[in-house]
Amino acid sequence: MTTKAGVGISRHHSPSIAGHEAAEQALEKAGVGKPDFVFMFASVGYEQRSLLQAVREAIGGAPLCGCSGEGTIGGDNADESNFSVVVMVISSDKLRWHNGLATEISADSWAAGQRVAQDLSSDLSADAVGLFAFPDGLTANVDQFLGGLEGNLSTDRFLPIWGGAPADNFTTSQTYQYCDDKVVSDGVAYALLSGEALPVWAIDAAYVPIGGERTVTRSKGNVIYEIDGKPALEVLQEYLPDPALADDWGSFANSLALSFRAPSYIKDEEYVARALLTANKAEGSVNLATDVQEGTSVWMSSRDKEKTTTGLDRMAAQIKQELGDAQPRLVLHFDCAARGKVMFRDKEKLQLLRQFRQAVGPEAPWAGFYTFGEIGPVGKHNCYHNYTAVVLALS
Repeated sequence: MTTKAGVGISRHHSPSIAGHEAAEQALEKAGVGKPDFVFMFASVGYEQRSLLQAVREAIGGAPLCGCSGEGTIGGDNADESNFSVVVMVISSDKLRWHNGLATEISADSWAAGQRVAQDLSSDLSADAVGLFAFPDGLTANVDQFLGGLEGNLSTDRFLPIWGGAPADNFTTSQTYQYCDDKVVSDGVAYALLSGEALPVWAIDAAYVPIGGERTVTRSKGNVIYEIDGKPALEVLQEYLPDPALADDWGSFANSLALSFRAPSYIKDEEYVARALLTANKAEGSVNLATDVQEGTSVWMSSRDKEKTTTGLDRMAAQIKQELGDAQPRLVLHFDCAARGKVMFRDKEKLQLLRQFRQAVGPEAPWAGFYTFGEIGPVGKHNCYHNYTAVVLALS
């Protein structure tokens, strides 16, 4: 039997109806009665447990992994409303899955990574293809999580990790992670893929530095207090076209980011960006998605539409070249929430997605979500990204 996959989508506001509808569509398109594995991505308007229960009933209790997103991606559709759910079902005698869940990732993200590595140790064989990971986008230090995970994996070869940080609808209040019948927050859902599959992926960045080099002069962990001896928030506000925008942190953080000099193994980009998560006006500090040491050089960066659109063309060409004559059996797409409706009008966004799918594999089942950060390998390094898209094609 070859690998079969199907994707279903629902926008119904009832979690029970939406879950059944999306799952049944996916099963019908895959042509299977009960799948071997399921990915599920949903927006946060639903009562999450009722939604998951409906999907699980429709798929016959098959193993499941997924999370909430700022929006969902299914086929040619990208929906950033409060009510959308995408289900991908997979059936194959060539693939094996090991899924799991780690909780309380905010208490110690490194330790959470260690726990995941320990759980995977019994299934980490020579035919491991890669790992999918969805660490909470509001509470996890993803760099530390990856460090704890990779530092404790019992393997002597590189294991690629793909995924994204679960998101909500920009209220930055709570995200959700799914594993079988469980829904949690402040956790990480994951799934190890093993067997016979060719994974091909590409990553695109959507930001450009603006202004000159600055220096972090006071910081602790992932909080920057001062840049060039001034309150960090005061420095960042220098880049706003209208000072009034400083009062709308959501618009600020989705438009601007801090960039750091890229490590040497990243060949295509001179800088890597990190999202500005929150600000403390009383302290003048900003909170990032990763730790920042004093003395680090930083550049303010801005989203760039042209770089995003040309980047999708480059990604498609890279994936097709690496696939060669093979066709993708399925595609998983993890895109930054700042590259969705805050950057593009709905019609423009959908047109870009359709063009991208046509170039990569218009017939391949395609699913994903809009994230609060993306995970994807660069060379032999698993990296946490912001303002990027990570797209994986499995053949």
